[in-house]
Amino acid sequence: MRRGLSHLRPHPAVPIRAPPPQSQSQQTQRQHQRPTSSSPPLPPRCCGPRRWHSTGTGSACNHFVDSGKVEPTGPPPPPRLPSAKPFRLAVKDNIATAEFPTQCASRILLGHASPFEATIVRQLRARGADVVGKTNMDEFGMGSHSTNSIHGPVRNPLSLDGEPTSAGGSSGGSAVAVMVGDADLALGTDTGGSVRLPASYTGAVGHRPSYGMISRYGVFPYANSLDTVGFIAREVRPILDLLVNTGLDEEHDPQDPTSLSLATRQRCAKACPPTLQDNSQLTVGIPLEYNISELDPVIRRTWMAAASALEAEGVKIVPVSLPSTKEALCAYYVLAAAEASSNLAKYDGVRYGVRAPGSDATGDTLYSETRGSGFGDEVKRRILLGTYSLSSEAMDNYFIQAQKVRRLIRRDFDRVFRLANPLQGPEQFDLSDMAEGTGLEDKRGPPQIDFLLSPTTPSFAPKLRDVLENSSTDAYMNDVFSVPASLAGLPAVSLPARTPESHLPVGLQLIAQYWDDKRVLGMAERLKELMHR
Repeated sequence: MRRGLSHLRPHPAVPIRAPPPQSQSQQTQRQHQRPTSSSPPLPPRCCGPRRWHSTGTGSACNHFVDSGKVEPTGPPPPPRLPSAKPFRLAVKDNIATAEFPTQCASRILLGHASPFEATIVRQLRARGADVVGKTNMDEFGMGSHSTNSIHGPVRNPLSLDGEPTSAGGSSGGSAVAVMVGDADLALGTDTGGSVRLPASYTGAVGHRPSYGMISRYGVFPYANSLDTVGFIAREVRPILDLLVNTGLDEEHDPQDPTSLSLATRQRCAKACPPTLQDNSQLTVGIPLEYNISELDPVIRRTWMAAASALEAEGVKIVPVSLPSTKEALCAYYVLAAAEASSNLAKYDGVRYGVRAPGSDATGDTLYSETRGSGFGDEVKRRILLGTYSLSSEAMDNYFIQAQKVRRLIRRDFDRVFRLANPLQGPEQFDLSDMAEGTGLEDKRGPPQIDFLLSPTTPSFAPKLRDVLENSSTDAYMNDVFSVPASLAGLPAVSLPARTPESHLPVGLQLIAQYWDDKRVLGMAERLKELMHR
């Protein structure tokens, strides 16, 4: 039986089926890394105090949107709960708010005032939230560096020498708002890693809840089956307290068809342990397929150091295999683009969106000018990709195949986790279906784990100059470690780890079985404390 880290070797190149990063870009990132103390420095403030709505010229980080305020037209804010504690909340610009426009960083929604507020914002208001502003993002959530925005790119507060560094995307503005002290908690949306990736680049904690736990009502959709409202904070505890101690995970929203019913929530809660056990009773898996050749050596060493630190504290560490991981990235970009092409069809200047001059149907078309001038290049690219994959000649070869891969990915996760998936019936896994080199715990099969530990991203935050010079497909590689959990709808947390080999943080990701959010957040808190001793 294979135990510990002795059998974890650098994995050969995995065919991830996305263009690999250019070697010049990797060299640029390594030159940007500088040895520093292991203690986390406080990021420099990017704007003056209380300057919530900043633009690229008024702020060094460009993390808030200068949208002004609107007169609320919906119902009044909900009354605060008796246990409410005031805190400052920053909201991503694709989540509807009462007093601020919601523009999704897109020209086609410029100045759009939503007639209602998102359920999650109202829930947090009842728990003491004061919305301080809307945060910059990639247009409609499509991007990995928060550069595809009409407001300009978001800049990482950890940038040095006047060279702007990526803050990650698409929720980059939310992560920066937290890390510079302008908000205590921020809301983002995570489709394929859009909360975890910015958290990794900026040194924040980013949590993607189990799909269906948090209401999506009032969230402008990118891909309905993948979108999840996530939380970003400096520490794990505020997210854990908010989600569990205030009962947020127990609230069903009848206005959101993807929100789990009360009966299903109760069944899921019963299937998960109520508390996190002692380290000696926990098993953490190291996914071998995540050890790709493109992984930065410094990040790999930090990943191994984290596993060793857990092992020294009594946690059992075992290698596990997730063979369908190598297909996850290509499946994600087929499925997400297909759903986006459908969701964005309504922005035509007739039903929704700002109508372009001259789009009056006097010619041959009704709204091509509106969509052509209103959407950015990356949004157009994904609409075209999604429309093609849904066409009659391509659906069987792309969309249907991607759905099959998605099911295999979920099956891989269910096979390695100790807890059964509460949304699925009992399933028998045949040993013949597993990879040839899979280690066995005993005659019943391989070891069962509580959590998966991996890097959040394969590289450090790149310079914005390199991001803007590279093609958009180069950025897709950043999602290679975050996409599998998104396709399976599982909870995942990105937490920062400091390394003396770089002034930039390393993001470590913990993944758990469905609805096991409470334990994975508790484990993230333990691991973060270990990595900052």
